[in-house]
Amino acid sequence: MSNNQESIEEKLKALNNTADTTQEFDPQDIEKNKFMAILAYFGILVIIPILAAKESKFARFHSNQGLILCIAAILYSICYSILSSVILSISWHLYWLVSIIGILGFAFLIWFIIGIINAAQGKAKELPLIGHYKLLKI
Repeated sequence: MSNNQESIEEKLKALNNTADTTQEFDPQDIEKNKFMAILAYFGILVIIPILAAKESKFARFHSNQGLILCIAAILYSICYSILSSVILSISWHLYWLVSIIGILGFAFLIWFIIGIINAAQGKAKELPLIGHYKLLKI
């Protein structure tokens, strides 16, 4: 394996090396509310665990993560729409630039998958880059 490839792997591992606070949660709470934690990552459906599992610290943790992800995805969509409109109004020859910016949207799919895997495994682990923000009281 080349040094460059090892460096990329190390950077990816470091990026996903986020805070894991699973030990702070009650194992019974985790088992009881895994479904609500998973549901928190499905966009606007984050409202269901926020309202239905108010007493569950585990579900609230993942609801916070899901809410941040949902808000970030909405903001990205708005910015992408505006930026692509501006770029394409300049020249349709710049469509390649719009496509490159659109590829950044795959980060949301990756965060979505990471969040669901963490919730299904009963882990309270923050999402890379965006997970350290707190919008809900846990």
